[in-house]
Amino acid sequence: MKQYDVFGVGNALVDIIAFIDPNFLEKKQIQKGIMTLVDETKQGTLLADLHDVKKELRSGGSAANTMIAIANSGGTCAYTGKVTHDTYGEFYKKDMEEAGILFETIPDKEGHTGTCVVLTTPDAERTMLTNLGISTTLAPKDIDLETLKRSKFVYVEGYLWDGDSTKKASELSMKTAKENNIKVAFTYSDPFCVNRSRDEFIQLTKNYVDVVFCNTEEGVALSGKSDPKEAISFISKIAPLVFMTAGKDGAYVAENGKISLVPGFPVKPIDTTGAGDAFAAGVLYGLTHGYSTQKSARWGNYVASRIVAEVGPRLSVRLMGRQEEILKDFVEN
Repeated sequence: MKQYDVFGVGNALVDIIAFIDPNFLEKKQIQKGIMTLVDETKQGTLLADLHDVKKELRSGGSAANTMIAIANSGGTCAYTGKVTHDTYGEFYKKDMEEAGILFETIPDKEGHTGTCVVLTTPDAERTMLTNLGISTTLAPKDIDLETLKRSKFVYVEGYLWDGDSTKKASELSMKTAKENNIKVAFTYSDPFCVNRSRDEFIQLTKNYVDVVFCNTEEGVALSGKSDPKEAISFISKIAPLVFMTAGKDGAYVAENGKISLVPGFPVKPIDTTGAGDAFAAGVLYGLTHGYSTQKSARWGNYVASRIVAEVGPRLSVRLMGRQEEILKDFVEN
């Protein structure tokens, strides 16, 4: 039976990507640069306001973006998320499978597939308004434990901590992984997720997580520290391996308490959508293919640098087989 590098669990959302003028956010009183949950009515009104703006569709959700980028690097992935039998749901399933992902979970016949309107301004900042739709009903019964057991890593997104059933599905995935000596990776996803579930995230990290992914804002929110190095030091005391992205500076790595900074790749960003997801993908590809932690972080930095130079969270170029070329001059510190 086929083995997988990573088994992902997350919110299955169709990304609706639109480039806008910054005044649009001010006019609509939308807070820039964060992810906000909205109801179906507000989502519909927003899309109506964008009817003259060119839009692109992508199968998305944080963990899904990571799975797709792992496959792009040459890895193998299975993904579990909830969609329904509507136009967006059919698009999602087809798009994921064409990207090379085993997409699990039987679609529901009722409800609607979740969507995320990604508003990108000229400074490459993205503002997301998300209607989770049917994705909030992901439950433990949706997790294919046999496929999970044939994977090297389980990867779970922090966004799932907004719902009771999604939280239970995540905890089952982590618990089963630990019982079967499978590594657990967890991304804190967004500062608002950390602020809403800080105590749970800390306990979860202590009990289950082998690899933490976060950015400096999420690390600061979880640790209560103001300095990024102090933040990753705090997290490294509750998790054996931590990767914390630091924008153009690259990424901090904390392994068994030892902290280092792995430099990034210079790039002019045009859209930061999916940068953290792409970084996690590069790291997970490295960790499942025998790379050191620093070399994994370096590949993660490269994948992230490519994604921010494109529109949306999907690479237009294939990275498979390019690792040796890109990493040949990297010297670990």
